[in-house]
Parts: sequence; C-alpha cells; structure tokens
Amino acid sequence: MELGDWRKRIDALNLQLLELLNERAKCAQAIAELKKKKMLPIYDPLREKQVFEAVLGQNKGPLPDEAIRRIFECIILEHRRLEENT
Repeated sequence: MELGDWRKRIDALNLQLLELLNERAKCAQAIAELKKKKMLPIYDPLREKQVFEAVLGQNKGPLPDEAIRRIFECIILEHRRLEENT
C-alpha cells in the first residue's frame, strides 16, 4: 500500500474510534443516572482498576502497556467528567 492508502485507512479508523467513544459516553451517561438514583459516587477506583487490568491483559501491541494505560486514563477521565455533568 502507498502513503495515501495508509492515510485513508487511518481516517476510517479514526471515524470508528469516534463512534465507539461516543457510544461509550452514552453508556457512561446511563451509568451516571443509575449512580445518582442509588446515591453512589461517580468515581469508583476499583472499577477503574478493573478496566485497566482488562485492557492491559488483552494488549498485544505494538503499543506498550504504558501507552495504553495513558490512553485509557484520558478516556476514563473525560467520561467521568461527562458523568459528573449528567
């Protein structure tokens, strides 16, 4: 494949990531509503630990675990912010 082909592939993957991130955000909003009804805190460190363990346990690279962790820290932070504002 040529450079342009790879860039088209990345562009398509970016759109898929965007769709998945927004779908995850909708789930976070639904969870926030349930937590409010049950008077549970938004921040759940045990759950976040479980998420990290799950994704890192499935990481086959080429991104190293540290990079995957940073990416998911950012995703979780933004979705937690969304939960707080729901």
